[in-house]
Amino acid sequence: MDQPAASRPHFTHVTDWVFDLDNTLYPRECNLFAQIDLLISDYTTEVTGLPYAEARALQKAYYRDHGTTLHGLMLHYGVDPDHFLKTVHAIDYSGVPAHPGLVAALKGLPGRKFILTNGDAGHANAVLERVGASGLFTDIFDIRSMRYQPKPLPVAYETFFAAHGIDARRAAMFDDLEKNLLVPHDVGMVTVQVIAGSDFTHAQVENWELERTGGPHVHHVTNDLAGFLRTVI
Repeated sequence: MDQPAASRPHFTHVTDWVFDLDNTLYPRECNLFAQIDLLISDYTTEVTGLPYAEARALQKAYYRDHGTTLHGLMLHYGVDPDHFLKTVHAIDYSGVPAHPGLVAALKGLPGRKFILTNGDAGHANAVLERVGASGLFTDIFDIRSMRYQPKPLPVAYETFFAAHGIDARRAAMFDDLEKNLLVPHDVGMVTVQVIAGSDFTHAQVENWELERTGGPHVHHVTNDLAGFLRTVI
């Protein structure tokens, strides 16, 4: 099992703490995003008129190549983003557990805390309510705030930094996807990949989504976010 490789000096300069939402502030193992993933497949099938298997393959290709399936569908099919987001977030949140340990660790971080998510704020707030972390973040910078140009596009981060006056060299980024840590690394953020347990498998997860290359853009890896944060407070 992966453990935090952190030490206090790596984070003493950090004043802004930036977290992805899905599969980061809750464990991938609870399969919340799997519900969204299947609804996106249904949505893609309806919009494109393709057979389900082909639509699902297109969905994953857009997710990989455009940052989100929504971005790909907007570019190639002109879908209404508000309708898409409302449809795919009509899910059951009861599987997200309360996490008092994570809440305590987040409260202990010095400086500001943000969520930077390719989802929408309504979805983020529903997750935070379940976790017990409502009200802990300075802002939820969601896909609408990004003007529908998602991570890992550089403009997504640039828009976020500008909106909140963030000096990337004094910030840390936590995300489950390696590709979303490339730009943060390049602009000087400390980067942390939050991964699932080593035995995690799921039919809806592509191998690239769990990819770990060990590249220099990933400074730390953990499968226990709360435990990791306790090492840097």
